[in-house]
Amino acid sequence: MRAYSIDLRERVVAAAEGAMAHAEIAATFQVSEPTIRRWLRRKRLRGSLTPDVSPGRPAAITPAQRANLQAQLDAHPDAIVVWHADQWTQCHGTDLSRSTMSRAIRQMGWTRKKRP
Repeated sequence: MRAYSIDLRERVVAAAEGAMAHAEIAATFQVSEPTIRRWLRRKRLRGSLTPDVSPGRPAAITPAQRANLQAQLDAHPDAIVVWHADQWTQCHGTDLSRSTMSRAIRQMGWTRKKRP
């Protein structure tokens, strides 16, 4: 789920600081009362309403390694995904699954279709 926008957070906090009732704010902005309390606490403790970065697994192919993958794809455009994953493992020492390699290739704009 994506975080609420900073603009919405600021408007909700401004309404709460303007002595508007939490139930009324919740109905007006379509957020829950616990969310209002959480944003007020965050503003008071941190001084900012910016959301935290969502945790997640680090990318198997880092942005710095994208150029290496692009070079590999350019050198062997007709190779299958499994071959690209095996080649990546041999060159970089990190074992990638077929799915991971397939997602990385798709994110770079390549399709599974080969030359005509």
